[in-house]
Formats: sequence, C-alpha cells, structure tokens
Amino acid sequence: MSTRKVMLLTGASRGIGHATVKHFGAAGWRVLTVSRQPFDPNCPWPEGRSNHIQLDLSDIDSVRAGIAEVKSRLEGARLDAIVNNAGISPKREGGARMGVLDTDYASWVRVFNVNVFSTALLARGLFKELQAAQGIVVNVTSIVGSRVHPFAGPAYAASKAALSALTREMAHEFGPYGIRVNAIAPGEIDTSILSPGTNEIVQKAIPMHRLGKPEEVAATIYFLCTAGAGYINGAEIPINGGQHV
Repeated sequence: MSTRKVMLLTGASRGIGHATVKHFGAAGWRVLTVSRQPFDPNCPWPEGRSNHIQLDLSDIDSVRAGIAEVKSRLEGARLDAIVNNAGISPKREGGARMGVLDTDYASWVRVFNVNVFSTALLARGLFKELQAAQGIVVNVTSIVGSRVHPFAGPAYAASKAALSALTREMAHEFGPYGIRVNAIAPGEIDTSILSPGTNEIVQKAIPMHRLGKPEEVAATIYFLCTAGAGYINGAEIPINGGQHV
C-alpha cells in the first residue's frame, strides 16, 4: 500500500482552495478535492480529474453519498487530513449584505449545512480513516465569526462562530484518538470574491495595509498538517495582517 499522504479538501474550486491543492501537491500529497462544481479541465495540477468529487454540501443526503465515494477513492488507504474550506455567504441582489430581516429559513439551513454540519458529518463518517493515520482536521473559519463585518451577513457570521465552537469540541473529542483539530480564521484575502469597498478596510483596519495572499493561507494550513504542529490542538489561528487587534 502506498505511503503517500492523502488529504480531502472541500471548497477546492477557487481562491484558498486552489492554493491549498497546489501547496500540498508540491509537497507530494494526494489531494482529493470536493466542490459543487464539476471538474474543470483547465485545472493545472496532475491527477485532478481522477481525484475530484463533485458534491453539493448543502444537500445532506449527498454528503452521506459523498462519504461513501471518498472511502471508495481511498481504496482502503488511511486519510491523513481533512481541510474544510467550503463556505457560502448569501447576498442580496447586486452583492449587498444580507441581514437578519433579509434571510429566510431556507437560506439559514443551506449556509449551516455547507459551513458547519457537513464538517461534522465528514469527520464522523471518515473517523476510522483519520484515526488510522493519526490525522489532522483543519477548519476554515473567518474573522467575521468574532466581529460584525460590512460585507458578510449574519448567517455566514453565525456559521463561522459555530464552526469555531465545533473545532474546540472536535479537538476535545478526537484528541484522545490521536487526531488533532484546528482552525484558521482568514481576514481579507486576495481572491475573486472580494467585495467593493475592500480597499477601504485594507487601508483603515489592517496594520499591514495589504490583502493576504491565498498562498499564505495555504502555507499555514500545511504547517498545521506537519509534525512541527504536533502539539497544536483546538487552536484557531488568525490570518489577517493584524486586523483582529
């Protein structure tokens, strides 16, 4: 059986997800990617098509089927890491912030299915494979989980706060089995989904006066999955240029 390390990455279709695939791929890992989008033949990394799983995390029945598909792709191999990067943030028409008064129940459920519930279900369904590897789970939260943000609405913010709490709970529960669970909380990262007005935040609220790079986020995720982070468990690392201070 191959000794090559294997990671499962959700939300792989752009931004931080793309950078994470490239970083881990360059380090020799096999990366199973999960996205609601089909495989893009223009994806630049080797083995992309054979390692891609199209899955809508907002549909919990699909998540159950997706766990079975992941097990099939592993072919009995262990799973060294799960990186839960998928996240959705509903907007009003024109991309405006969606407040509590604008958000219906179906939108709340969809956001929490993708941003929180699927994270718990994937870990639960793939627990044996993680345990066999003494593996790592990295949850991607956000700075908006701890403060009101001008662009991200309450459904997204509440889900990220819940994901922070879930990270602590998983670290407590999984730690005795040799599985570490941590989170990273990005701030303003230079991706295709930046909202108008971000430059004002960069200049007024971020001491470093620049956006973060997806590669910087990917490098932190990678560090958490290495032996150098072997005693880090239940942590949430801010990656925001000092925006939280």
